[in-house]
This record gives sequence, C-alpha cells and structure tokens, in this order.
Amino acid sequence: MVETDRPARPLSIAIAGGGTGGHVVPGLHLLDHLRKRSAPLAPVLWFGAGRGIEDRVFEGARERLGGLALERVALDLEPPGGGAPSLARIARRAIPAARVALGRLRSHETRVVLGLGGYTSLPAVLAARWLGVPSVLLEINAVQGKATRFMAPLARRVIHAWPASLPPRASRKHVCFGPPLSTAFAEAPGDEEDSRAARALLGFDPARPLLVVLGGSQGALALNRFGRLYAPSLVEAGIQVLQQVGPGRSDQGAEERPGIRRREYLDDVPLALRAATAVLCRGGASTLAEVAALARPAFVVPYPHHPDRHQEANARSLGGGVEIVPEDRLGPAFLEELRQVLGPRGSERRETMARALEVAVPRDGAARLADELLALARGDES
Repeated sequence: MVETDRPARPLSIAIAGGGTGGHVVPGLHLLDHLRKRSAPLAPVLWFGAGRGIEDRVFEGARERLGGLALERVALDLEPPGGGAPSLARIARRAIPAARVALGRLRSHETRVVLGLGGYTSLPAVLAARWLGVPSVLLEINAVQGKATRFMAPLARRVIHAWPASLPPRASRKHVCFGPPLSTAFAEAPGDEEDSRAARALLGFDPARPLLVVLGGSQGALALNRFGRLYAPSLVEAGIQVLQQVGPGRSDQGAEERPGIRRREYLDDVPLALRAATAVLCRGGASTLAEVAALARPAFVVPYPHHPDRHQEANARSLGGGVEIVPEDRLGPAFLEELRQVLGPRGSERRETMARALEVAVPRDGAARLADELLALARGDES
C-alpha cells in the first residue's frame, strides 16, 4: 500500500476559538495553508463565542479561502462583554455548551479538533474527548494561558508558538512549531522598492516613510489617543501615518488629513505591513508574528492590565527587533524618538532591528501544525 501525506477522504476539521481576533486569525491562516497545499477539506465546523468582532474577522473569509464552507456555531460560555468567564459561569455553562458541541461534532463526522485558546475552546475539547476524537490546542502567546493549562490533560497535543510558553519539563505532548503565518507572509520581506510600491497602492506618497499603528482587532485607547495628539506632528516631520483604531471607534485616533489615514479595521494587513517603515502596535501574538515575518521594526505597547502580562512576553520573544514602550511613555519624548527612527538618520537602527526580526520567527509553523492535524486525523500516533 502506498502511503500518502493526507487522509483518503476530505479532512473534517472542527476549530474552536473566538471572542477576539487573536483567537480566530491563526485558524484562518491554517485553513489558508491547508487549501493552498491541496489538502482536501470538508466544510469546516467553527465554534466561537458569538461576539461581533468575530463577524468582522470572518467577513470575506469564504472568498479568501477559495469558497471553503464554514459552519459557525456560537457556544454560550464567555461573558457577553468578553474576558475570561468566572469559575461559576464555567461550572454552570460548560456542560450544556459541550452537549451542543457534541451533537455538531457527531453530525459533522469530525476527525480532529483544533482549539485556538480561550475558554470558548473548552466545550468543543470536552465533546471531542467524549467522542474519542483527537484534539490539539494552540497556545499562541509566550505565556501559557489558564485555559490552555486547564484543557491540556484533555488534548492529544499542545502546540506552542513561542518557546517561552513550554512547561519547564515538557512531555512529548508539548511541542513548539512557531506561530501559524498566513501564506501571504511566505515570501521574503522585500526591499525598499517593494515598500514604496505598497505605499503607493495604499494611496500614500511612496517616497515618504510610513508609520503603521495597529491596536489589535478591537483597537487600543492608548494608541488611539497617541495618534490623535501626535500624528499631525509626525506629518510635519515628513512621516505619514496609517492608524487602525478598532470597530466602532472611527471618532478616535488621528484626524484624517493629507498624510494621515484612519481605519476601523485593516482588511489587508500584509499590504499595510509591507508598506510600513515602522510599526506601533499592541503585543498580540499574531500581530507580532506578522511584524517579524516582514521584518518591520516595531514599537510595542503591551496591554498593561492582563494579570500574566503575556503581551510583554510576546514582545520579548522578538529580542532586539522591537522596543517595548509602556503606555505612560506615549508622550512628547516618544514622539521625538519616532521622528528620529523614521527619519534619514534612523536607517541604521531600523536595519539592526530588521535583521533581528528576520531570524525571530520560523516560517513553517502553519505547515507543521497542518501536518500534525492530518496525522492525527489518520490515526497516526507520532
């Protein structure tokens, strides 16, 4: 019998993740990779939290994935306003939500489940365990989250995007593949000519540097405020600004004028990053992985109120390619630093940061994750 690297019938995969863009985007990257490597896929079952941000992230996903069918199911576990559910809420809602997931997994004939982090994954992983379907968890942050630690005993594998999140005495269950990158990031970062061409496509002056400000899928008040106060000064210094402010926050951030563009959401992040001379962003793992893949020097402002400070840990994983900027530093002194780094005299520093980023993130994370899922769907135990 001839061995193949894929199941004989289309892969029936269920993905669980939602509530934020960071718990959705890596799964879309994986599906994009599977589709482009010609792995046959059945319609995908996707369990989410049912929050509005998920609708925005999924918008146009079917077309981007070549017509791949996505069946979305909301599981009532996370609070409506977001954030981790309390233990009381988990105790009250996990089993009913798992029963919903159980019925969907059975009718879907799911062969492998991928959990993308957060407690939205819990009912699907529980249901998979009851059915004997193998499940895989993806820990996208550099600090292992409570949800991942809680669900790890139920999963067949735990895939880590960053070495820092591996347990001190990790078993064979825990492996580090790197973050799953979209196929749009498979190409080399490109040179200054490519960056100029990307700026022109976005409607900016290709000859002038561009600062891209990314506040994550939901926006960031601190970054929006910085743009509103200081983007005009950057333009006066010859620096253009593209700012993503988050859904429903079109009244925040930099006021539009020549050299400044404000968007609630960026549909083509790869193009924006290719156009960027430097990036000012939060420390979401997917964002930083994409910044590193395109070797764009970044100033990272970690979200300061999460107890495990995982965004700061994510940024530290990129070494000298980023500078960590606490929120209380987003003032005149930092504005002057940006002027220096993005100006002609900052080219040496930008090149040093870019070189550090070029080796910070492996580019085969999605391929290795896909191989793992395909192997488990076949019943292979490696």
